[in-house]
Amino acid sequence: MKQFEGWTIGFDADDTLWHNERFFQLTQARFADLLRDHADADHLSDRLLAAERRNLGHYGYGIKGFVLSMIETAIEVTEERVPASVISELIAAGQEMLAHPIELLPGVEETIVSLKGSAGLILVTKGDLLDQERKLAQSGLGDHFDRVEIVSEKTAPTYARIFQGRDRAVMVGNSLRSDIIPAIEAGAHGIHIPHDLTWEMEKADAPSGHPRFHRIETMTALPELLDKIA
Repeated sequence: MKQFEGWTIGFDADDTLWHNERFFQLTQARFADLLRDHADADHLSDRLLAAERRNLGHYGYGIKGFVLSMIETAIEVTEERVPASVISELIAAGQEMLAHPIELLPGVEETIVSLKGSAGLILVTKGDLLDQERKLAQSGLGDHFDRVEIVSEKTAPTYARIFQGRDRAVMVGNSLRSDIIPAIEAGAHGIHIPHDLTWEMEKADAPSGHPRFHRIETMTALPELLDKIA
């Protein structure tokens, strides 16, 4: 693999470097079980997603906002009769999520290590500051990045600032909506690595046919693709 002098490579964190969405889905299944006498799972899922959409501007992304949205939804579907024991279990579920060990996705560590020093590496993630810092520290990957950017939202202006307007920049991630499309709009290449589990609010249509849109199936394919792009 050649050196990418002057290039910047951005990496998403959750479900690109390590597992994340699986824990939200497991907790949501637990939530549905707790409220099974009040609403079926599909209806409850729709109500929860609506609450999450409403609350993004208040709580941002991450586990804390997710827990508050579950509590709000539980109050709504039970017409304010939700038992305190259920609220307590939802809080405990959130605390368990915040303490869950980090599990890297296959090929991530060796790929990041192989790229270190060949280009500027930046971690670009959104969500709760403390939780994202915790996950990065536990991942063991922190020392491999030249910069870490924890942002409230991933937009084209966000990527333009991070990449400083360079056209020799790529963003690697699992979310078309947050990682790929806005990065391409900012002038960077977007490299999509799909994950089996994707939050509904991160889904979008792929910009197929765009010259700066690329897709690979695993992180280990990244170095070869970078060779072609550069």
